[in-house]
Amino acid sequence: MGNEVLPPLVVMGVSGCGKTTVGSLLGERLGRAFQDGDDLHPPANKEKMGAGIPLDDDDRKPWLEEIGRALRRSQDNGRPLIIACSALKRSYRDLLRRHTPAVVFIHLNGERETLLARMNARDHEFMPSSLLDSQLNTLEPLATDEKHVLADFTIAPTQLVEHICGQLSA
Repeated sequence: MGNEVLPPLVVMGVSGCGKTTVGSLLGERLGRAFQDGDDLHPPANKEKMGAGIPLDDDDRKPWLEEIGRALRRSQDNGRPLIIACSALKRSYRDLLRRHTPAVVFIHLNGERETLLARMNARDHEFMPSSLLDSQLNTLEPLATDEKHVLADFTIAPTQLVEHICGQLSA
């Protein structure tokens, strides 16, 4: 499974699903760079979320554009990136695809109770568990015309990465 074969990957899902953990492990497994999309949020977005206020589409657009540019640069440089990004709405994924049409979304999904327990057990810089329901309500399932892999985040991360790699190479 060489980098030249696989396009850029977006590990997506709501907060607490394991995007950073799985994305990092996937990067190690595939020999690719991993970027946490949260690092690309402008300070105003982080402040808003830290105050428990959900982002709206206007808040997300510059952030998604930056992620799209990062994906495009990585593909143009021949070193396709793996990036963690919630990518909750079809319109957000469409925006990312405008930058990099070949991108594949790895959707980590599972039960709300598991997500809530994970979020309550961690200390996240700007994502309180009070925003989980807002994210779940915003999440739009991937359509058949969107290149993606569905993955159950309750599987142990190393096994989950092996499952994802198997799906990508299929």
